[in-house]
Amino acid sequence: MLVSVYVPVLVTAALAALAPPLARRLRPRPAAWALVCVALVTAVGWTGSLALLAFTGVAQIPQIAREGHWSVAVLRAEDPVYLAVAAGSALALAAGVVSLGVAAVRQVRHLVRARQECADLPGRTELAVVDDDVPLAFALPGKPGRIVVSRGMLRCLDDGERAALLAHERAHLAGRHHAFQVLWRLAAALNPLLWPLASTGGFVLERWADEDAAARVGDRRVVAQAVGRAALASAAASRPPALAATGGAVPQRVKALLSPPPARRRLPFAAGGLLLVLCCASLANAASDNDRMLDNAQWARCAPYLDIVRPWPADHGVRPGACCADRDRRGHAERQS
Repeated sequence: MLVSVYVPVLVTAALAALAPPLARRLRPRPAAWALVCVALVTAVGWTGSLALLAFTGVAQIPQIAREGHWSVAVLRAEDPVYLAVAAGSALALAAGVVSLGVAAVRQVRHLVRARQECADLPGRTELAVVDDDVPLAFALPGKPGRIVVSRGMLRCLDDGERAALLAHERAHLAGRHHAFQVLWRLAAALNPLLWPLASTGGFVLERWADEDAAARVGDRRVVAQAVGRAALASAAASRPPALAATGGAVPQRVKALLSPPPARRRLPFAAGGLLLVLCCASLANAASDNDRMLDNAQWARCAPYLDIVRPWPADHGVRPGACCADRDRRGHAERQS
């Protein structure tokens, strides 16, 4: 466990550094799904590693070892986790859980507010045109979602660019891109190393919507013009909302639209998949080693009382800790009598 417990942390750091620049060069739809898988698996691996480190270190405290009926000397000899490392892991784990709770409440409020705004919009069609001179265009998630466009934005675009803008926003709703954003933000709240993935994810979603709009309109240059003009028109407005056509790095999006579609690449996905498998396998191995160490530590404490000089049989059906607990209860009863 001494080595395998740190592998998920190293894999998380490696993917947090390598995945964002790679995702910007790949086809946006599979890149978005890959970032979701990376965020979820590494968040679980990160949390599991911190939990095992914290528990293994805390388990060496004599008072806790006495309650758990295991030998501190044996546990420390098999996996010497320093108390400072265990304390740091416990603090990081607690901070991540609290941050995750706060982020979850914030995301739920955001979705509830978006659906309320969606219900309050005039009309019942997919498109809602608001009488506002400020150029705005964005998608509101809901059942069903709505596309909100201001008259100021419509006046800035010609007919082809308006069709491209609406196709872009429909792609956000059809792909349920708000769910991707929620998952990335929750994973980043639990593990701060994943914030670059969450930031890159927003750009990838905009590229996904751009490519879908280009396929629907049939002209990549028209979509590029729509994105550029919409961004210039809304430059003087306030910060664009989530899933807005003017979101993300607009110059990079326009450049990508003026170029051929990204080629299919399998090697980055295969390499990332292998790293995720390594993360899961290392965490499982660390958990198994942790359970074995506790069994050995419990046996070491119970063996003098059971006259056992060989490892506790795996098929005995009774854990040595239970035997120690029975012995302690019998001793307590004898003292009381």
